[in-house]
Amino acid sequence: MAINIEYLWKDRKRYFGLPLSFTRYALSEDRIFISVGFLNIKDDEVLLYRVRDIDTARSLWQRLFGVGTVTVMSSDKTMPNLVLKNIKDPIFVKELLHKQVEEMKIKRRVRVGEIMGNEIDDADGEFDENDFE
Repeated sequence: MAINIEYLWKDRKRYFGLPLSFTRYALSEDRIFISVGFLNIKDDEVLLYRVRDIDTARSLWQRLFGVGTVTVMSSDKTMPNLVLKNIKDPIFVKELLHKQVEEMKIKRRVRVGEIMGNEIDDADGEFDENDFE
């Protein structure tokens, strides 16, 4: 039984502007995916409501080849930093991610508060004791 996921965006890690790698990225309505490998494949994902920050960076070489890096910081324990390296149109991807993250947080009724530099995410009702120090 195959599950069909609708993707809002897909790309591969690029070399010299060409998608010549076995690292694939995808964005669905509620998750961002990374798949790495050819024979042995490792798949990982981050739920969008767990995203805390999104950054972009474009070095001179990346700008010459029309690519950039988007870094997604999340509260996910297995993948706190998801790096989408050498992707086409990184500013568009960042804005698309931002829009989807906000929609998922509203949909899941996630409240994020900043208290003296510590972020609290009570989507699952759990708080760490360090959240209030």
